[in-house]
Parts: sequence; C-alpha cells; structure tokens
Amino acid sequence: MSIDLRRYIPAILAALAVSSSIVLILSLVRIQNVSFAPNNKYGMVFDAGSSHTSLFVYQWTSDKTNDTGVVSQTLSCNVQGPGISSYANDPPKAGVSLRSCLEDALKVIPDERQREVPVYLGATAGMRLLSMENKSAADQVLNEVAKTIQQYPVNFHGARIITGEEEGAYGWITINYLLDSFTKYSPKQRDWIHPQSAKILGALDLGGASTQISFIPIGPITNQTKASKFRLYGFTYTIYTHSYLCYGQNQALKQLILKITENMRIQGSVNHPCYPEGHQETTTAASIHSMPCTTSHVQTPSQASWTLVGTGNATECRMAIKQIFNFTACGQSQSCTFDGIYQPPVNGEFFAFSAFYYTFSFLNLTSGQPLAVVEDTVQKFCARNWTDLKSSYPKEKDQWLREYCANANYILVLLLDAYKFNQTSWSSIKFQMKAANTDIGWTLGYMLNLTNMIPVEAPEQVKGQQYGLWAAAIFFIVLTLAFCLVGLLIYILW
Repeated sequence: MSIDLRRYIPAILAALAVSSSIVLILSLVRIQNVSFAPNNKYGMVFDAGSSHTSLFVYQWTSDKTNDTGVVSQTLSCNVQGPGISSYANDPPKAGVSLRSCLEDALKVIPDERQREVPVYLGATAGMRLLSMENKSAADQVLNEVAKTIQQYPVNFHGARIITGEEEGAYGWITINYLLDSFTKYSPKQRDWIHPQSAKILGALDLGGASTQISFIPIGPITNQTKASKFRLYGFTYTIYTHSYLCYGQNQALKQLILKITENMRIQGSVNHPCYPEGHQETTTAASIHSMPCTTSHVQTPSQASWTLVGTGNATECRMAIKQIFNFTACGQSQSCTFDGIYQPPVNGEFFAFSAFYYTFSFLNLTSGQPLAVVEDTVQKFCARNWTDLKSSYPKEKDQWLREYCANANYILVLLLDAYKFNQTSWSSIKFQMKAANTDIGWTLGYMLNLTNMIPVEAPEQVKGQQYGLWAAAIFFIVLTLAFCLVGLLIYILW
C-alpha cells in the first residue's frame, strides 16, 4: 500500500511554523539585563587653583550616560610650578606650564578618540583675585593657556574663571555623584529609588584663596541669594552654598601676619604664635600687601619689614586667627557665620576635602577622631620646636612644615567658630580626598554638568536578550523557514 506524502506536507509546514513561533515567544519572555561591548569616551578638566593647577582625565562608557556612578578617573596630573595667576607678568609661561600634563593625558587616551575629547579649564580664586586687581592681565593669562591647549588634538571648550558658588556647587555634585547619593536602582522594586535627603552629603572645600561650604539645610533657605537649585535624575535639590574669597588658607595666613604686625609701624621682631619655636623669618609689608585680600588693610609703609619669631603656642595661635574674622557682625544670630554672612545651621554628613584633608592627613586625623583628640593632637604638634620638626620630617618642605600648626588651627576656627560645628556635629565630618577611586573636587561635577552626563529625568532600565539565546532563536527560525520553503516547492512540483 502506497502513502501519498503530499497530503501531509501542509500539516508539517504548519507544525514547523507553530514551533518557530513558540521559540520566538519564549525568547522574548526571557528578557534580562545585558551588557554591550564598551565604547569608552573621555573628558579632561584643568583645575587652575590659586597655588597650583591639576589636570584630571575622566572616562565613561558611552551607552551608559544616563546611569549613575559610571564616570571613573583615568589620570590626575599636577602641573609643575605655581597657579596660573602667578604668571600675570609673563602670561605665555602659564600656557607652557600645562604642556607636560597635556602630553601625559594624551598617552592614556586612544589616538582615534583624542579629537572628540572635551577639554575644559576652570580657574578659581587665584584668578578671581587677579581679575579684581588687573583684569587685562587675567584675560591675557586665560588667552595664553587657551592658545596652548588648542595646539593639541582635543576638543577644547574654553578657559574661564568660575564663580565661588559654582565651585562649591560642583564639589557638592561630585561627592554625591561618586557615592550614588542621587539615585540608585532597586532590583527588588525594579525601579529607580530616591535616597532620603539625610543621606545627601554636604561639601567643605578649602583652597589657597577661598573656601566653600555647600549642603541641604533642614529648613527653608531664607536668603535666596545663597540657594542653588538642581534637577538631577528626576528630583529637585535646593542647596545652600557660599564661597568666602580671601579665606582660603594661604590668604588667611597673610591676613594673620597682617594682624600680628599691625601695631609695628616700621620694623622689629614680633612673636608669631603659630610658627614653631626656634623658627624665624623676615617678611616685608610689600609682600603682605601684594594681593587684594590685604591691600585694603594697608596701614604700614611698604618698606617696613619684621622678623617673625615662632613661639609655638596653639592656644594663642587660635586666638590670633579669630581676629581675622568679624564675628561681631552676626550679633547673636545662629544663622550667620562671620562678616554678617547668612548661613542656616549645618545639617547632615559632610565631606571635607582639599586643604582640609591635606592638613589633617599630615597630622593623622582623618580616621574620625573625636574633637577632643583632634584639639589635643594640634596642641602637641604646635608645641614641638623647629629643630625637632625638621629632624622628624626631613622630606617635608620648610614652608609646609612651618605652617601646619597655623593651618590646623585655622581649620578649627573656620569649622567651629565660623560654620558652627560643635562637639556633637563634629563626628559628621569626614576628612577625605577620594571616593570611588576618584579625587573629590569641583572638576568632575563641572564636566558632568557641561556634558549633560546627569539627566534631569530619572534614567530607564535598558532590557535585552542574552546573546546565546537570541542567536539560537534566530538560527531555529531561519532553519524552519528553509524547511517550509523546501516543503512548499516539493508540494508544488511533485
């Protein structure tokens, strides 16, 4: 008995089509998160501070620019020499000083990526002061550094002086971005969640010529000129931020010498309680009054000179430092720092970085020590004489070693008397220079803002197929269609 196979071909074709559809449906059901081959992008930011310039190279994966925590630091390079504001009398040297770090940066960026790399230069308090003193000289310095950067195969976006409030706000963004404070993906809720505002950290930045404080207060900001608003990842943040020009540690110590010598009309010796006992140096009125922070206080002839004699007394040092602040302008107000500047009470945890960290790191005070331990350590360090310090720290530069006592006491006055941290809230300050293997500062926040790396709306979770499953499904579907086509031809031609 013969069997006519042609009568079964339609049924076979239908079965193959159905099975193919089932495979396709099952492959679509098994959707899960997938990873794509990285396509790295880069960005470069110069931090042109008052005492030195640093270059940071950042890297991120191009298909994840809406996520959080995807930017990493590839390189940090300290430019040799002083800050660019120091080249006011010879602007071309400001540009030349950047070359070594630019060349180091290009070594870590693939050749095919270099021309698309956005490069920014932000100048801070040193250039703010120079611009106040001599705007033409400041413009020439910026033109020279821009001219140098444009000679390299990068996408230069300009050099400019950023405001103190920008510096504070970008530092705040950097910290909270690196620590995933703005938003996190919850696998349990399968959605992006907003961390409680109490987990948003404040930022304390101390440079050579200015200092910044930025945080979210517990109540409303009554002085709106001190408020900065950001919409990040779908949530709105209002932070208090203020920058104190002339109260970076270098300018503060110049003001301190001014106070110590203000009653010395011509010359002579004067005790300096913040310098180590046994240390002496000669200074002149001309050197003290060389910057806008002190020129307004000129009361002595420029030819006057004094010998500063270190006495190494932490208590007297702290009392002398308090004199450079005008605390009486605040009256009894708790929402005021000094010079009549409004500030709501500090709230939440803070990261203190830059010079805050460098000074306390030298004194081994970055491990969360109680305030009493910090003050005792500073007292004991200030009491050490110059000979002892020199022999104990032979590799430390004389200028830094001479000023650690003054800097530590200045930090204590700034945090306790000005910003009004106390015995209890002191424990909320973390002295730290890095987070997620990236230097803390304003540069990352600046780049994130200018490259739109932080979206105003919450990111979406991207879904996709596993490569193996998708490839198998496609293969089976193609094979099925081939069988169907062959079967159809047999049916027609048989």
